Amino acid sequence: MKLRMRQAIARAIADEMRSDPTVIVMGEDIAAAEGPFKTSEGLLDEFGPLRVRDTPISEMGFCGAAVGAAATGLKPVVEIMFVEFLGVALDMVVTEAAKLRYLSGGSYTAPMVVRASVGAGLGFGSQHSQTLETWMYACPGLKLVVPSGAGSAYGLVRSAIRDPDPVIVLEPRVLYGEREETIVGDEGIIPLGVANLVQSGSDVTIVALGQTVGTAVAAAKGAGWTADVIDLRTLVPWDRERVCESVERTGRLVLVEESPYSGGWGTEIAAHIAGDCFHALRSPVVRFTCPDIPVPYPAHLEQRYLPSADDIRAGIDELIASGRRPRPWWEKEGYAS
Repeated sequence: MKLRMRQAIARAIADEMRSDPTVIVMGEDIAAAEGPFKTSEGLLDEFGPLRVRDTPISEMGFCGAAVGAAATGLKPVVEIMFVEFLGVALDMVVTEAAKLRYLSGGSYTAPMVVRASVGAGLGFGSQHSQTLETWMYACPGLKLVVPSGAGSAYGLVRSAIRDPDPVIVLEPRVLYGEREETIVGDEGIIPLGVANLVQSGSDVTIVALGQTVGTAVAAAKGAGWTADVIDLRTLVPWDRERVCESVERTGRLVLVEESPYSGGWGTEIAAHIAGDCFHALRSPVVRFTCPDIPVPYPAHLEQRYLPSADDIRAGIDELIASGRRPRPWWEKEGYAS
């Protein structure tokens, strides 16, 4: 069936709540208002206020409550309206939930999901448009997933709820309204840690995540080269086998990230490929990222901030022709980053 991404998320949560009575939902305005982005539409009507709970504006409080609920047998699904709001509750996630299994010697686990909307493209400004996956990326004990559309959102959310450990789901809000054919039911569940080969090619491997998957596909369309476009889907753990296999065939790796250049998630993948697949590389690894600045508010600057299909296509043209890493657009245009 064709669903918007926000509908796919609500459907995934509902399907898990129907099959498992220990699944509960918590967050600000997620019950009566059905979520600020309508990702919990219909849940209160079907499951009632004991399982679908509006919380005070206190992320630290309700994330802590979720850790306790998870440790005592429930499976909380916590919604954070904007990922930046997770900053005031990060201790509950990275110090408590992520470490509970280890600190208790396996006696306690924290089977909880923390969902948050992320990303630029809708004019929410510098304080509400970041992705911030790096807050959780280097925290052992957490899994981290990022859907790229309705189908992956449905499958990944269901897997995240079923996982015995805490999972962070970062949802690109620019995609909430986008429709996509979606397989629902058990057949639609996507295992964590498995990337998706969106399309096949022979000249370059393009690895993307979230909304940059669509950008990567657009960049490859009509180009003078062909590409494996890989939707990473799970950032922790990422699918090393699939990415390495692709790079072994194409000899080139390009990463497309909706994150600043410094410290972006692509650095880990670039380092791994340089170490394990150096013999296969015909050119340097290239990262197309955002500049090291806050997300701009004006629409034309916000769009320039994000990696574009035209820049990626031109950069790969240069990479293949010269064997050298193309400089980022802000260097070419004389801007400091």
